Amino acid sequence: MKRFLIAVSVLVLIFSLASVPAEAKTLADIIKSGKIVIGVKADYPPWSAINEKSEFEGWEIDLCHKLAEYLFGDPKKIEFVAVTPEIRTKLLTSGKIDIIWATMGITSQRAEKLQFSIPYFESGVRLLAKKGSGINSIYDLKGKNVITIKGTTGAQALAELVPGAKQIELTKTYEAIQALRNDQGVAFAQDDLFVFTMALYNPDLEVVGEHFNTTDWGVGIRQGEDDVKVFVDVALRLMYESGYLQDSLRKWWGGGVLDEYLRRIEKVFQE
Repeated sequence: MKRFLIAVSVLVLIFSLASVPAEAKTLADIIKSGKIVIGVKADYPPWSAINEKSEFEGWEIDLCHKLAEYLFGDPKKIEFVAVTPEIRTKLLTSGKIDIIWATMGITSQRAEKLQFSIPYFESGVRLLAKKGSGINSIYDLKGKNVITIKGTTGAQALAELVPGAKQIELTKTYEAIQALRNDQGVAFAQDDLFVFTMALYNPDLEVVGEHFNTTDWGVGIRQGEDDVKVFVDVALRLMYESGYLQDSLRKWWGGGVLDEYLRRIEKVFQE
């Protein structure tokens, strides 16, 4: 019954908003356009990446398709735009995309420029290093070059906790991995989800140290577009209540780390 009521809420919200004339870009405008334009990452497997067929795929991509299905009854009525942490907010505020769904941590600094959906995941920041690097914690980074991605919570947290570390800021994760291998930095600070993936598929790399920052992920939405936020919030809740959000995660992950990621989903939806 609870799932049914949530589903009804989604439908009522769609039809009521679609019938209201809109001056600014609202959910009704998105519906009338026939598609939703979403900014996603292109280099963050298995969360969001471009495969060998030049198609976007990953856990967040699945969730985007489900959102389009709730909105239009068709999961394909969606346009993906590749974004990086450096440019994603600019693309949103300039109107080039409708929402951001790109492993985006909810922070007070970002909330000054946009609003967020309810959280759908929790992430922490860890260090990725070459095996035998001698790096065991963030405090070993003082005075050393550390690779980060510009505009990420990892870069911000590192600057606050280890101001003596010299950040080598890049814009793409594949560039960061290559820079690490080329010894441009002693470690790469990034979401633990990503560094665990890289360590899994690259035997010369390893995850070192403990978490030094924890952030909830949310969907980025333009300020003032409260109807879009309500819809995304209800859609996320429906994905969680129906089990779709968890089932999709199982499709992309396995092993012991899956249990930890499922625990994080439960945590943010129960808070």
